[in-house]
Amino acid sequence: MNISKTKKLATTAMLCTLSYAAAVFGRVPVVLFLRYDPKDVIIAIGGLIFGPLTALWITLIVSILQLFTTSATGILGALMNIISSCAFACPAAWIYRRKRRLSGAVSGLLAGVCCQVSVMMLWNYLIAPLYMGISREAAAELLLPAFLPFNLIKGGLNAAFTMLLYKPVITALRRANLIDPAPGSANP
Repeated sequence: MNISKTKKLATTAMLCTLSYAAAVFGRVPVVLFLRYDPKDVIIAIGGLIFGPLTALWITLIVSILQLFTTSATGILGALMNIISSCAFACPAAWIYRRKRRLSGAVSGLLAGVCCQVSVMMLWNYLIAPLYMGISREAAAELLLPAFLPFNLIKGGLNAAFTMLLYKPVITALRRANLIDPAPGSANP
């Protein structure tokens, strides 16, 4: 394993730890029984730095840790976490990887929000009845008044916090020599 791979692995592990901590300690009630946690912000930052595959790995690791430590919804909740986080972070990272400018980050994050909201409306209809113990009709009645506003708020907060935190985080990681310097910078 070369130094670059070691640094990437260490940085990814640190992002997993921060994301898990955000999921455990950062939960805020939003709509009815739904709570927002900022873990997707950290997952998205990892994806913007290293690409969509890293966002997927961070999502899987954090969701599995949550499954065995804090989850009240078991394997179905873990599946929902994986789908939701990947639907947001992976498209954002994929688009930003192809267009590494502010416009690429903004369009990637907006695509991530749209993807997350769309995907979660379907999955809340299909999966929520199973872990909530309600009928599919009752879940359908919750789509517009509960699930849609929650996912819009969650996606909007994730995108806004990612935009606010990306530059300071990447600057700190570069100063700590955990990621490569910006192309064209004077750093050796």
